[in-house]
Amino acid sequence: MKTLIIGAGPLGSLYTYLLHKAGKDVTLLAINEHYQYLKENGLVLHNEFTQEEIREKVNVIDHLSPEDEYDLVIVIMRKNSVLKLLPDLNQYENLHNILFMGNNTSGFDEYLKFFPREKILFGFPGGGGSLIDHVAHYVDTEKPEGKRMAITLGEIDGQIWERTKDIQQLFESSEVPVVLVDQIDSWLKYHVAFVLPVAGALLKSGDNYQLAKDKPTITQYIQAVREAGWVLKAIGYHKSYNFKLKLFYWLPATILSSILSKVFNSKFAEVAMMMHVRAARDEMIELANEFKLLQKGTDIPTPNLDALFEVILESEKPELERLELENEHV
Repeated sequence: MKTLIIGAGPLGSLYTYLLHKAGKDVTLLAINEHYQYLKENGLVLHNEFTQEEIREKVNVIDHLSPEDEYDLVIVIMRKNSVLKLLPDLNQYENLHNILFMGNNTSGFDEYLKFFPREKILFGFPGGGGSLIDHVAHYVDTEKPEGKRMAITLGEIDGQIWERTKDIQQLFESSEVPVVLVDQIDSWLKYHVAFVLPVAGALLKSGDNYQLAKDKPTITQYIQAVREAGWVLKAIGYHKSYNFKLKLFYWLPATILSSILSKVFNSKFAEVAMMMHVRAARDEMIELANEFKLLQKGTDIPTPNLDALFEVILESEKPELERLELENEHV
């Protein structure tokens, strides 16, 4: 399966390396300075748990040509960047299957404007991190000695087609576990309902280590996740898949708060949560606005969720103020 990965961030880089290491025909698309760096130096991956650094030359391109043909294109980018990419990607007829892996609150209509239903599928990568000075800092396990986190994968219609099995085999033969789900839209919505309040709580406290000691904000986070889940159930989404998310409804807040305090006081939270929130505030803002549209379809009270959403939306102002100051001096 000839594969192109679009998105040369931490996880796009990691999956390119793992597929390459397993002998797959894989190419990474990068642009501008990062493309030049990869051409000269190869991929540089830094495991934040082990501190191991890997350098590996891989196939890399900086643009697509009309004659380029790929059996599978994997897009691992922030939601707001993906939507800007869709019209351009639609121009290339020889991209046979496109797997979009990332956050998605609003469903698939935006994608179906550009691609037939049978050409696209959706999923979510395991792990997290950030690209710093062209180096992909990542974690793909929750603990130093843990198992690699699985990719979640699903078709729009919930069926398992031959291409679904082929993609599963592509990853699993590259030592990346895959979980297939039959309602990927519901999975993605509940994932956002789980992580957006995390982003707000992290920004409110300052970082994950401070959040670990901030009991009131952890309690607010717990209530916000519960409220987000109630919103999704109210509009017809009942299947979350995530066992950890179910604990938010089963466990008393006092017990859950103690558990979460330990979770936030960890290297995994620093890399997979805090690094991503700092690097992707634009995506968090867009996702928050999208979820607020879902809330309008219900009468569920969401005071804690709304408060943490405001923290996310307020985080946009310092960046806008910085840009305005720069423009004044141009």
